[in-house]
Amino acid sequence: MTTRWFGAPVQRLEDERLLRGKGRYTDDIGEGALECCFVRSPHAHARITSIDASAARAVPGVAAIYTAADLPFGGLDLPLLIPHPNLTHGRTQRCLASDVVRYAGEAVAFVIAESRYVAEDAAELVQVEYEPLPVVITPEAAARAEHLVHADVPGNVAAEMLQEVGDVEAALAGAPHRKRLRLRYERGAASPMEGRAVWARWSGDERKLTVYDSTQSPTSIRGGLAVLFGLSESNVEVIAPDVGGGFGPKIMLFYPDELLVPYAAMQLGRPVKWTEDRQEHFTAVNQERGQVHVVDVGFDADGRVLALSDDFIHDGGAYTPYGIILPIISAAQVPGPYRIPNYRVRFRDLYTNATPTSPYRGAGRPHACFVMERTLDAIAQELKLDRVEVRRRNLIQANEFPYDVGVAWQDGNTVVYDSGDYPQLLDRALKLLGPKPTGDGVGMGVAIYVEGTGVGPYEGAHVQVLVSGKVVAATGIPSQGQAHATVWAQVVADELGVDVKDVEVTSGDTRRFPWGVGTFASRGAVTAGNAMHVAARMVAGKAKAIAADHLEANPDDLELVDGRIRVKGSPDRGIPLGAVAVLSNPVRYAFGGGTEAATQFAAKARPGPPLQDGEQPGLEATGYYSPPGSTWASGCHAAYVRVDPKT
Repeated sequence: MTTRWFGAPVQRLEDERLLRGKGRYTDDIGEGALECCFVRSPHAHARITSIDASAARAVPGVAAIYTAADLPFGGLDLPLLIPHPNLTHGRTQRCLASDVVRYAGEAVAFVIAESRYVAEDAAELVQVEYEPLPVVITPEAAARAEHLVHADVPGNVAAEMLQEVGDVEAALAGAPHRKRLRLRYERGAASPMEGRAVWARWSGDERKLTVYDSTQSPTSIRGGLAVLFGLSESNVEVIAPDVGGGFGPKIMLFYPDELLVPYAAMQLGRPVKWTEDRQEHFTAVNQERGQVHVVDVGFDADGRVLALSDDFIHDGGAYTPYGIILPIISAAQVPGPYRIPNYRVRFRDLYTNATPTSPYRGAGRPHACFVMERTLDAIAQELKLDRVEVRRRNLIQANEFPYDVGVAWQDGNTVVYDSGDYPQLLDRALKLLGPKPTGDGVGMGVAIYVEGTGVGPYEGAHVQVLVSGKVVAATGIPSQGQAHATVWAQVVADELGVDVKDVEVTSGDTRRFPWGVGTFASRGAVTAGNAMHVAARMVAGKAKAIAADHLEANPDDLELVDGRIRVKGSPDRGIPLGAVAVLSNPVRYAFGGGTEAATQFAAKARPGPPLQDGEQPGLEATGYYSPPGSTWASGCHAAYVRVDPKT
C-alpha cells in the first residue's frame, strides 16, 4: 500500500496540549474528593499480631479506615494473571495484609479523610504490632533456602523450567574451547514522572462506577471491578487520562488501591482519590530485573558458539502476580540474533522478601541481552579476537528466516524470528558510530538484540467520519507518552485520504471504546495500529459504496484524496467526505460545506429501503486485529566511551 502519512516525520499531535501544561492527569481531578493514604509495613517479613485503628478513627476529618477485617473481600487473594503449568507454587498478595507481611511497603490499612494531610496524620496513629521474621532479600539467599518467604513453598521455588535444543552436553564436551561465567543483573524500579493515582465516583441511583486510573490497561480494570462489585461492565467506566510514563508496572492487575478507592467511593457516597508519593513508589510498586546467570559456553578457534548452557535464578519478589512471564522471556531471548545450534536453559523463579516483580521496560529482555553480549566479549578476550568480528561470525544470516529458536515464548508459541538482516544491522550501526576517537582511555561498547513485539491476543478500534469531514478514532489501549495519537492518526489518514491533523484519536477510555488488552510489550503500533487500519478500511469501503450511488460510478473506480471521494482520472467528479457522512444517515441533515446536496431531499437516491439488509447508519466502523504470533524486531547499539584515569 502507498502511504503519505505513515512513517512520515510530522509534528506530534499531542505536543501542543501537553507542552503548554494543558494535560489532564488523574491527580488533576478533584470534585471535592476525599483523599487517602496507606499504612504500610516497615518490615520485609513479619507476623501481624494486632491492628488497632481506634485512635486514628477518632481524628476529626477521618471518613473511614479499612483493615482486611473491614472488607468483604479482605481475605481474597489478588489475581494470578498468567498461570503456567510450571508455576507449581504461585502466590499473590491480599488487598490488605492481615496475618503476615512479606515485603517492606506491603499495605496493612487504608485511611480516607477530608485531605491527604489529615489522612497521613491519622495513619500514624494506627497501631500495628509486628513479630519480625527472618528475611530473605537476595536470589542467592532464596536459593540457599535457609529461611522461607512462604511457609508452604519448599525451597522458595515458585517455578522451575528446563528447555533444550540439540545435544548441549555432547557439544560442550567436544568443543575446542569452553568457558564458564557468572553474571548478575540487579533489580530496578520504574520511577515514571507521574506516580500512580486512582480517582473514583459512585452514582448510586444509576449504579454507575466511574474510575480514573493511571493504568496501562483500563479495559482490564473495568472487567475486574465489574466482577468484584457485582456490576454490569456497561455500568463501570474506567478512563486512563494523560499518564506521565508507565514502563510496565502500571499494568499490574490489581494493586490494592485500584480496588480500595472504588470500594471507598461506593461506601462513602463521595468521590475518593489516592495519589502515590515517591516513597510508596520505591517500596510498593512492582520492580524487575534481578537475576543471576551461570553460563557454560563451548566455542571453536574462530569464536563460533557451538553450545551454550544457561542456568539462572530469577528474583520474583514476595509474590508472583504475573506468573513466570519474566523468566520465560529471558530464557527465550538469551540467544538473541546469534546462531546457537545447541542451547539449554534452566531457570528457577524464587521468592524473596522484596517488592513483587512484574514486567518493566523490556520485561526480561535486557538481562538476556546482557548475558549473551558479555559471553561473546569473554570469547573474544580469550581468543584475542576482535569483539565485532566474533559477533559477525555468530549472527543468523538474512537467508535463514524464518528462524526457529526452538524455545517457548510468552504468547504460548515457540520463538520463531520472522525476518531481519542482522549483519547489515551491525554494519550500519558501526558506520554511524564512525572511527574510534584518538587518545587514551577510549573503549567501544557494542550490543545487538532481538525483541519480540506485537503480542496478542487482540486490540480493536472505532473510526467515524463526521459530517464536518473530520475523523474521530478510538481504541481501548492508553498512551503514556509514546505518541500513539500521532501514529494512529497517520494510519487512519492514509486509509481515508485526509490530512493527519483532521484525525482526532481517543485512547484508554472505556466510554469511547470498551474492549481491549493494554499498552505493554511494545504492542501498541502493531495491534492497535492494525485495528485502526482495519476499521478505517471498512469506513473507506462503505464511503465508496455510498458515493458510488451518488456519483453513478463503480466503487472500484473511486479514490479517497484530500478529504474527497472522486472518480479516478476525473478529479472534478467527486463529493466531500463529510457529505458522504450525511448520505450514510437516512434522516439526512447538514449545514454548509457542500453537504446540502446530500440531504434527504436530494434528487439522487438508490431504489429500495434507505437502509438495506446488513447496513448500519453513519460513516463509521469497528475493527479488530488479532496477531497470529509476535513480530520480531531488532537493533544494534554501539558507543565510544572515554574514561578519565584520574577521576
